[in-house]
Amino acid sequence: MPKTLSSIFEQSVDKLRSFIPGNGKKRARAYQRREIGRDQHNVSRSAISEPAKKVLSRLNKSGYQAYLVGGGVRDILLGQQPKDFDIATNATPEEVHDLFRNSRLIGRRFRIVHVVFGREVIEVTTFRGNAGEADDNGTDDDRKTSEHGRLLRDNVYGNQEEDALRRDFTVNALYYCIRDFTVIDFANGIEDLRNQQLRLIGDPETRYREDPVRMLRAIRFAAKLGFDIEPETEAPIRRLAPLLAHVPAARLFEEVLKLFSAGHGEATYDLLTRYDLLAPLFPETAKAIEAGEPDELIRQALRNTDARIAQGKSVTPYFLFAAMLWPALQREWNHRQDNGDPVQPALHGAIGKVIGRQVQATSIPKRFSGPMKEIWELQMRLPRRQGKRAFVTMSHPRFRAAYDFLLVREACDEIEPGLGDWWTEFQRLDERGQERMLSELSSDAPKKRRRRKPVKRPAP
Repeated sequence: MPKTLSSIFEQSVDKLRSFIPGNGKKRARAYQRREIGRDQHNVSRSAISEPAKKVLSRLNKSGYQAYLVGGGVRDILLGQQPKDFDIATNATPEEVHDLFRNSRLIGRRFRIVHVVFGREVIEVTTFRGNAGEADDNGTDDDRKTSEHGRLLRDNVYGNQEEDALRRDFTVNALYYCIRDFTVIDFANGIEDLRNQQLRLIGDPETRYREDPVRMLRAIRFAAKLGFDIEPETEAPIRRLAPLLAHVPAARLFEEVLKLFSAGHGEATYDLLTRYDLLAPLFPETAKAIEAGEPDELIRQALRNTDARIAQGKSVTPYFLFAAMLWPALQREWNHRQDNGDPVQPALHGAIGKVIGRQVQATSIPKRFSGPMKEIWELQMRLPRRQGKRAFVTMSHPRFRAAYDFLLVREACDEIEPGLGDWWTEFQRLDERGQERMLSELSSDAPKKRRRRKPVKRPAP
C-alpha cells in the first residue's frame, strides 16, 4: 500500500475480504449491486464536508435519492481527504435548482447543478443512462459517435445502476448513502481498491474510443493513487494514443493542467512517456527529446511543482508550459542559430514557431502564452546585470517566474551555477547593498582595451 493510505483502510480491507466473492481469485467479473454495511467500511460522515452533507440531506428530505459518488468515496476509503465532493441523484437539474437558491445550472444538452457555499462548490448530477437504443425512426438522437467511435452526444437520464456502469473506472463507481451509511458498489470497485488496480468498466478499447481523454484519466489516477493499470485496461493505450488528436485542443489544455497540478507531476510525466501519450500533448517536445534534447529541466520543474503543491502553494500554468516546451524551444533556437540567425532574432523566431505548433495540439490562452514568452526572453536578460540593467530586469512583472526558471536550469546543470545565487542575494539586500554588488560586478568584469586613435600625419 502507498504510504499515504491510512491504517483504517487496512482494517476495513480485512472486513471486505470476506465480503468480496472469490476473495481476490481471478475470475470473470460480473457487475451486480452490492451494499456494504457500516461495519464493513471506513467511510465516516465526519470526512464529508458540511456543504456536501447539507445538499445530500435536503435532497433526501425532499423525497429524492442522493448519494456521494466517485472520487470522494474512493479517497475516503483510501484514508485520504477528498478535495471535491460530487453528488448523484434521481432529481432533475431543474428540481435540484429549485431546492437551492445558491445554485446555478451549468451546460446545455446535459445540465448539471453547482451548489455554491462560499469557495466550495458541490456538483450535483442527475443519474445518466446508457442511451443505447434507437428511437422509432431508427436513429438515436441522444447518442452520436464519430467515425473513430468517439461519443459526440450522450444525453440521457437513467437509474443509479446505469449511472454507475457508464462511469469510467470501477473505483470511481462507488456511492455512499448518508441515510443508512452503506457503500454501494456496482462494478467491484472495492475489490480493485484492495488490489490497488485501475480498471475500466466495460470493454477498454470501446471506452477509450468513446472518449480518448479516458487514457489521460487513467494516467492521472495511477499517478495520484499509486495504483497499477490493470492489464486489459492498459493494453490498448499505446495503440490508441493518436486518437487524442481528435479531441478539441481547448479540452486537452484543461486536461494537461489537471495532469500536472495534482502534486504528482513527475510520476505523471513518467507514465505519459511510458504509454506514448506525451507526443499527442506536446508533439514538438517529444520530437526534441527523441532527437537528443535532455528532459531534465522538465523533471526538475515538475519536482519543484510537486513540492509547492505539497506546501499548499499555487502553481502557474504558464510556468508549467514554459518548462514542458523548453526542449522544443532549445532545439529550434539552436537550429536557427546554426543557420546563421543572430541569437536574439533566433530566439524570437523559435518562440513563435514552437508556440504556433503547440496550440494545434493543446490550446494555450493568451493570458498564459504571453507570460510564458516573457519567462523565456528574460533568460537572456538575467545574465546582463551591469549598470541599471539589474534594476530594470527586477522590475519586470515576470521577473520572479523567470528567476525561478533560472534556478531550475541551474539545478539540472543546464548552465553554470552562480547566477541564481547572485540574484537571490540581490533581492535580499537593500538598495545600498545592491549598489555594492553591482560595483563589485563591474570591478570583476574584464576591462576593455581602448583602441588607440591613429595619429594623423601631415601630408608631405
